[in-house]
Amino acid sequence: MKDNKPIKIMKIPGIATKYRILFLVISFIIVIFDQLTKFIVRNNLTLLQSVKVNQYCDWTLAYNQGAAFSLLANEGGWQRIFFGIIATFVSMILAYYILNKNYKAWIGVAISFILGGAVGNLIDRIIAGRVTDFIDWHIGDHHWPAFNIADSFICIGVTMIIIDSLFFKHSKQSKW
Repeated sequence: MKDNKPIKIMKIPGIATKYRILFLVISFIIVIFDQLTKFIVRNNLTLLQSVKVNQYCDWTLAYNQGAAFSLLANEGGWQRIFFGIIATFVSMILAYYILNKNYKAWIGVAISFILGGAVGNLIDRIIAGRVTDFIDWHIGDHHWPAFNIADSFICIGVTMIIIDSLFFKHSKQSKW
């Protein structure tokens, strides 16, 4: 005997599915923008060549085999695999979170920024074993470590989450 009851589709509370897809699209656009800018820089500058943008910023081609600020960059190669595995794992968790958890739209945007940045840098690690950096902020001869569009979106996303946690009220029951 067949059971002719309709199948119930579980609805995820909170953010509508169309917004969840939008957050993934935002991540994808960030990846494309990041990879496009890196492609342009790699094809128009030689290593450490600088092009002045203004008195505080240059485009300078640099490569980073380590983590942020070239941490562990000179460790012989194991760090490329290690950071690639971490980036893959974090990207999967962030994509799962966007698709399956309950959160505010502000946090969805923040997580999509972090996901886009993580995937942008992961692509570099997979294809070239290093991340292409080119944004060189400086005051006089004092330079901030070079970074890229992916790094920028990761920082913006993390900042958004910090702002949310510090300045917005949350219910006692966490939405994480």
